Amino acid sequence: MNIEQLNTEYAIADIVKFVEGKGGFPVIEVRNQQAIAKISVYAGQVLSFQPIGATADLLFVSSNAYFQSGKAIKGGIPVCWPWFGADPENQGRGSHGFVRDRPWTVLATAAPSANETKITLGLSDTAETRELWPHAFELRLELTIDRTLRVELVTHNTGDQSFSITQALHTYFTIGDVAQVSVLGLDGCDYLDKVEDFARQHQGGPITVSAEVDRIYLDVPNALTVEDAALARRIQISTAGNKTAIVWNPWIEVSQKMADLAADNYQKFICVETANAAEDVVTVAAGEEYRLVAEYAVEGM
Repeated sequence: MNIEQLNTEYAIADIVKFVEGKGGFPVIEVRNQQAIAKISVYAGQVLSFQPIGATADLLFVSSNAYFQSGKAIKGGIPVCWPWFGADPENQGRGSHGFVRDRPWTVLATAAPSANETKITLGLSDTAETRELWPHAFELRLELTIDRTLRVELVTHNTGDQSFSITQALHTYFTIGDVAQVSVLGLDGCDYLDKVEDFARQHQGGPITVSAEVDRIYLDVPNALTVEDAALARRIQISTAGNKTAIVWNPWIEVSQKMADLAADNYQKFICVETANAAEDVVTVAAGEEYRLVAEYAVEGM
């Protein structure tokens, strides 16, 4: 559908409208009494969420992000599915699956109240996806924009055999200064350190960043906090359906090698990802669904 058709079918007066975003991609703009948000129909990706009265966006988008067909958008909440990280079968397929670099479909919009807006996007298997991953599926992204942002990724196995997935909501949080940020809630958890060839390590105390951090935390709790002294706020993360979480900041050297990340962008974001990764593999039986959930709330310090 083009922008006019999307507005005709799915716009909600004074709350939901469709506009042309960067690269010509349709973007859903939401404004209700609690928050404003932007969602890219391409990639099924939340790009922006800001509660009314908040001084900064919850989400970070790279100043050099690609908005091109066939490329992932660096920032917001990319969806990694049906695998997280490198191709698990070493077939030369791209990292983080194939749903973050193709168009999704708008399935529904709703405004149950002046405070709450719901957006549902979907993606189903095609001949092209079955060449990459030979399974029948329907994927839904169910978003609730209120004072909080709730993101639910629903995998429906529409085939006649079970399949296994890893996945992540690869959330990029805006921060004031990476040197003044801490991630709380993972004290005592083991993690796989990707910087150290996946060596298993143990977390003691809060996570701080003074070099490249790329870790898969195992058996994690369902409540984490990003404490951002520079912006004087806390981001509360509540999750369901996951046993793993990823914490990532590329630091200086890796940032300089990424064409879609400005050299100094690493100072302004941290990724804390809600995931099923590493040994946290999900098997979805034929005809069944699996739901991965993350809800984000912002509060002052």
